[in-house]
Amino acid sequence: MMKCPNCQSKDLGKIGINQYYCWNCFIELSISQETIYTHQVEEDGTLSSLDDLFDEESRRLS
Repeated sequence: MMKCPNCQSKDLGKIGINQYYCWNCFIELSISQETIYTHQVEEDGTLSSLDDLFDEESRRLS
């Protein structure tokens, strides 16, 4: 089971192909090549990357 790299919650909702939303900390996650990419949804609907906050190991699918 996939967990949010930010809060470790398993409360994730699927919003698209390989795209998820964490209902605990309200960030969007996308998966590509076994790596989780994290984004913050801004007020205007754009996404800001949060990947620099996490090391490579914590962003790998286990």
